[in-house]
Amino acid sequence: MDLRLYNTLTRKQERFAPVRPDRVTMYVCGPTVYNYPHIGNARPYTLFGVLAKLLRDQFGDLRYARNITDVDDKINAAAAERGVPIEVITGEFTRAFLDDMTAIGNVGEFAPNIEPRATAHIPGIVRMCERLIASGHAYAAEQHVLFDVDSYVGYGRLSRRTVKEMIAGARVDVAPYKRNPADFVLWKPSTPDLPGWDGPWGRGRPGWHIECSAMAEEHLGDTIDIHAGGADLKFPHHENEIAQSVCAHGGAEFANLWMHNGFVTIEGRKMSKSLGNVLLIKELRTLAPPEALRYLLLNAHYRQPLDWSEAGLKQARTTLDRLYAALRDLADVDASALTVEADAVKAALADDLGTPQALAALSELSRDAQKAAGPAAKALAKARLLAAGEWLGLLQQDPQAWFQSGSTSVDVARIEALMAERAVVRKARDFARSDEIRNELTSLGVTVEDTPQGARWKLL
Repeated sequence: MDLRLYNTLTRKQERFAPVRPDRVTMYVCGPTVYNYPHIGNARPYTLFGVLAKLLRDQFGDLRYARNITDVDDKINAAAAERGVPIEVITGEFTRAFLDDMTAIGNVGEFAPNIEPRATAHIPGIVRMCERLIASGHAYAAEQHVLFDVDSYVGYGRLSRRTVKEMIAGARVDVAPYKRNPADFVLWKPSTPDLPGWDGPWGRGRPGWHIECSAMAEEHLGDTIDIHAGGADLKFPHHENEIAQSVCAHGGAEFANLWMHNGFVTIEGRKMSKSLGNVLLIKELRTLAPPEALRYLLLNAHYRQPLDWSEAGLKQARTTLDRLYAALRDLADVDASALTVEADAVKAALADDLGTPQALAALSELSRDAQKAAGPAAKALAKARLLAAGEWLGLLQQDPQAWFQSGSTSVDVARIEALMAERAVVRKARDFARSDEIRNELTSLGVTVEDTPQGARWKLL
């Protein structure tokens, strides 16, 4: 099955073929660890985690790097505000980030196998700066090293903007030591109270953009297959990565395919601190099961915006209830010996990571499971449903555990109590009360099925 992905650089969908047929390299820009991650931060790692699983399946060897930016002015400001060492901030929020990613299910085949930290790559950053200066693409001025955008004719090809447009649309630090206002910092001086390392230009620290270029170079090589991240990184971060990496590598392409996910909005509005609508993952985890968060993150195509709402989260929980109910009804069916392929789900994912279509296929398989009759058909339906869920990181809990954990939107305790009462009144031949209970269950979205093994309930 061909894998086709939309390339932001070429503005078209392309058949994906790695540089090496036996190995794929992918770099996804990771977090700057100065605060707790919000739900928008989780979107690229969830979506591109699904892509990672798909790549591992199709090509075998995947080198997937997701960095930790642990030197940054935002980190410095957070440490100063709290009056604690920088390492306290980076340690605390790195742990918080990884904990949230684990909770949402971005682990195992969905997780990176390379997690470099910027502070561990200072020598490589310095060497890249030196190469750029030697080749005439960067210059030193007043203890800074700056990239000369005029030296790279391809500058702006990712965002499709001219230098003038980029200056007008961005906050540009105008400084007398710059040759061009658009020139960006590769290295900058540090005061004694800030993190710093000794370099050829004095004690200083790296700029944001050069960190990713140096880490990608060290772990993935000069040219990588896929570079991904949020749409907000397209300019200036990814544009600057391309410029400095291509120039540092003698003109070699930095990444052959670029992928960018859309923003997360909150009930139609941009998420921002000023609006007071930033949704932290750690807080959302107290309001809904992490699997419901994951389902909602997958529910919109990655290139489109995702509008987050309480109604959408409730619907995600309800949908998972129905999916788990289908598996619970097959609890006594052994499907462990069956090996099946989730063809419809894989086909959807292979078409530009079509997670909404994959979720639709998952729902269709749950309906098939509910309709299955006979041991063989039930076993096959269960195996297919579990296999499909595995591709998306869903439905891997025991169904009974899902319903008993409080994760569900269904009042399981009330339903079970009504079912127990119904069994008693039916035995007493009080069919009028039995019908009342059935009607009450229906109002709760539950249908009752009487079987030779006893009555069981499932969601409508």
